[in-house]
Order: sequence, then structure tokens, then C-alpha cells
Amino acid sequence: MINVLSSKVIHRPVREVFDFMSAAENDFQWQYGTLASGQVSKGAMTVGTAFRSIGHLLGRRSQSTFEITDYAANEKYGFKSVSGPLDSSTLYTFEVERGATAVHITVQVRGIHSPEIQAGSLERHLKRQLRENLAMLKKLLETGQGHRDRPETGTAG
Repeated sequence: MINVLSSKVIHRPVREVFDFMSAAENDFQWQYGTLASGQVSKGAMTVGTAFRSIGHLLGRRSQSTFEITDYAANEKYGFKSVSGPLDSSTLYTFEVERGATAVHITVQVRGIHSPEIQAGSLERHLKRQLRENLAMLKKLLETGQGHRDRPETGTAG
């Protein structure tokens, strides 16, 4: 099993950070390798909601579907893969820290469904990618370049 954790303090209100990160259609703005993503279930975001993501993983195009497993506004947002190259779960947790928001991301990979992906290289890739993603997220949200300043885009339907 692969376990990866990364954290970053973002100088924005927790509600703003949570709302941006828990909207699948924003993933391409702060996650390297994500080309498109979007909710595929109808209704409000809650436990059981599904979303799809299209992107690249270790140089290979991939498509995955995820199901929300944890959802508590401004506190936590978690999901697990239900299809795709990895059997994984991800949890984002949010804490108010001196007027800013501390974001913690934990990714667990229990299985790899692609013979081309090696566990060691995947773990190194995930560690680097989480650090880079959080740095990009921090820049987007702290400079106001997030979803409010971007045109509407398609989803991964």
C-alpha cells in the first residue's frame, strides 16, 4: 500500500478553500495532469456523489470515476476510485489556522490496475505531484486567479 500526505497553509478563508477544492470542475486548475473533471451524479454534492476525471498518470492518458466517501462542509472532503488505473482513496481536511486555512491531503493507493505502473515510481510521482498541486492551489487562491476569473469550461462527462 502507498500512503502519501502533503499539507499547505493557504491565506484564504476556509469556506473559500473548501468550496473551490470540493468542486470537481475546478480540478484542472490546480491538479497537474488533470485535463477535465466533473460531477456525473445529479443533485448536490454529498456522500455517494460520483465524478469523473480525465488526465495523465505517469505519461499515460487515464480516465477514472470516483465516489464521495466523506463530506462535511469546511472540514473534510474524501473520495475513492470506483474505476481507473488505481484503487485509491483521497481525503482533504481543512483547519482554520491563524486566519488562514491549513489543507491536508492524504492519498492511499491499495492497488494498481495497470501493469505499466510500478509502485515505487508511482509513490515518488504522487509525493511530488501533491506538493506541486498544493503550491499551485495556494497561488491561485491567494492571488484571486481561481474559478471566479476563469471562463466556464466543459466537464468530463
